[in-house]
Amino acid sequence: MAERASETLHKKLSDRLDFYEDLGIQLFCRDRTGVAAPDIESRAELSASTRFAAPDLQKEGPLPKPAGKPALQKAAPALTPVSPKIASLPVIAGPSLFESVEKITGDSLLKTREDLGECRRCKLHSTRHKIVFGDGNPKAELIFVGEGPGADEDAQGLPFVGRAGKLLTQMIEAMGLQRKDVYICNVVKCRPPENRQPEEDEIRACSPFLMRQIDVIAPKVIVCLGAVAAKTLLQTNRGISQFRGEWLEFRGRKLLATYHPAYLLRNPPAKSEVWKDLQKVMAVLGLEVKKGKSS
Repeated sequence: MAERASETLHKKLSDRLDFYEDLGIQLFCRDRTGVAAPDIESRAELSASTRFAAPDLQKEGPLPKPAGKPALQKAAPALTPVSPKIASLPVIAGPSLFESVEKITGDSLLKTREDLGECRRCKLHSTRHKIVFGDGNPKAELIFVGEGPGADEDAQGLPFVGRAGKLLTQMIEAMGLQRKDVYICNVVKCRPPENRQPEEDEIRACSPFLMRQIDVIAPKVIVCLGAVAAKTLLQTNRGISQFRGEWLEFRGRKLLATYHPAYLLRNPPAKSEVWKDLQKVMAVLGLEVKKGKSS
């Protein structure tokens, strides 16, 4: 009887290990003596080219109890500010948005859009007309990330096509680029009612798809348009004016936050500040930096 129970437990452990390997997660299992089980040890000898270790999983912790399972602890990606001015950015309390986001091998924008589907993950689906996924060059060196769709975007299913979108287009052209050269998306893919700011649960539901978009495109520079985009990616409660125009690092890429085009429509004098920010981006991308300021 004991031998049959041992075989059953062995099969369950083997099936669970196969499941984690299918996900691309490399696990190690040890018995109470600290010696790896023979069949599991042989799995660990697989070639690195045939397996993938999830980037946000730490190495194995303490040895499990006899009847327990290996413990995993996820860690959020580290954010390393480049400027000392924001070295003390406070992290938002609670679970990180990135805890559920793991690099997906063979991912693409098409697969990300298919996985998003006719999303009903938050309450915004009940009032939207169209999902606004993103638009532009899938291999762009520059990504603009906004807050969320407005009425025009909700109607057309494209980001930044209203008044603020036309101003963004002018900003892009002033840099010597076209919209087709960059990629444009938002933190949330559905329009919040009355164009209010997205709420925390809505951002949390939608952010994994934004992270996948960024990882798939792998841009050289990310420009956050407005406070919502900046606070979402930087995981901070600090006001955007305290780090606007400063270079930061996000998942190994340069990130710069600036004012949203909608803010510039209400405060035209701020255009000169945004133009200074865009000139910094142009310099990093190797574009000709023009004199003067944006109109």
